[in-house]
This record gives sequence, structure tokens and C-alpha cells, in this order.
Amino acid sequence: MKSNMATPPKISFNLRGVATLYERFATGGAIFYQGDVAETLMYIRSGRVKLSVASKTGKQAIVAVLGPGEFLGEPCLGTQNVRIRTATAMAPTVLKVIERNEMIRALHADHALSYSFLSYLLSRNIRLEEDLIDQVSHYGERRLARALLLLAGNGRQRKLRKVVGISQETLAAIIGTTRSRVNIFMNKFRTLGFIKYHGRHDQNGEMQINAFLLAKALRK
Repeated sequence: MKSNMATPPKISFNLRGVATLYERFATGGAIFYQGDVAETLMYIRSGRVKLSVASKTGKQAIVAVLGPGEFLGEPCLGTQNVRIRTATAMAPTVLKVIERNEMIRALHADHALSYSFLSYLLSRNIRLEEDLIDQVSHYGERRLARALLLLAGNGRQRKLRKVVGISQETLAAIIGTTRSRVNIFMNKFRTLGFIKYHGRHDQNGEMQINAFLLAKALRK
């Protein structure tokens, strides 16, 4: 499973000078829908959010899973006035909601925030390019390993990372394969010590990811 992939750097944001509202969403709660007017962006304080896209024929694809410290809805800062994705909470989630014009004002006024936000957007763009390369160039087992590592975060720490609300069906949708193949890969990963399960692992039970071992295996 050789890979040059590294987990994206953690970028900190100081939003104290930005006017925000807190919103909370239960698991499965819709944050916004594809086709909604795009007037705000959100910063994830806690929880997990999936972004999905539906085609005209009704087929859905998960295009991203975001966690604490990440933004969603940021395309509204450009020319995108309509949401092109649906955002759904995958766990109890707390968001900081920022009006478009307020974020633009803050980015002009605070150079440190502007630099951090630009670094974040570049990091997200690199991740999207790596996702595309994975889809067209690598086999399912490696795509799953990379998806789990991104969910776990920093691969340099040896402690297990707890992840909840990620079913095998969700993982299959993320990497573009079937749930049965994901089940085979996950059983293999569990045997190798990359993951541990609590509860039924074909449902939304708790999963612990050994990001250190997983990252080490991807580098081989």
C-alpha cells in the first residue's frame, strides 16, 4: 500500500473578531440542502459533517467528510450563490455560522486570519486532488486506508482515534466501492491492528483507528 500521502496539517483559526452564531445539529440533521441559497459558511466546533451530491437521476455520492476545525459552505465567498452539495451531521455537531459579508470583512481586516484561511483552502484543494487520483489510480483497499487515515487525523500520534457515526455503507460511498468489499477490507484491517470495533461494525458503532500504524503501512 505504498503512498506518499501525509495527513494535512492542522490549521488554527482565531475567530474571536468575527461575528458568529452557534447552531447545533443532532445526528442525521440537515445543515443545508443542494439548491439552497448560499449566504453563510460554517466552522465545525465539534462533531462530523458529510457533504453529498445528488444527480438528476437521484443517485447520491459522498464527496467529503469534515470534522472539527474545518469549514463548510465556504464557496459562498466567491461567486457561488446556490449550494451545490447537501450537508448532513453524522454525529451531534456544533457549528459557528458566519454571514458571507462578515467573513469577507474579517478576512480583509485580519491578516493572520486571512493567511490561515488561505492555507486551509490550499490544503483542502490538495486533498481533493489526492482524492481524484485515488479514485482513478488506486485499488479499493488503499482508498479505504487513506479515507480512514483522513478521518483519524494526525498519523504521528500513537494513541487510538475514536470515530463514531461512520458505517460501512458510508465508507463504501466515500471510496466508490461496495459495502461487501469494505467489509472484507475492514476485517483485514482489524486483524492487522489498524482498527478496533465497538458494536456492530456494519452499523454506526464506535470505531477506533490506529492512525500511526495505518500511516506507517501506507508509506511502505
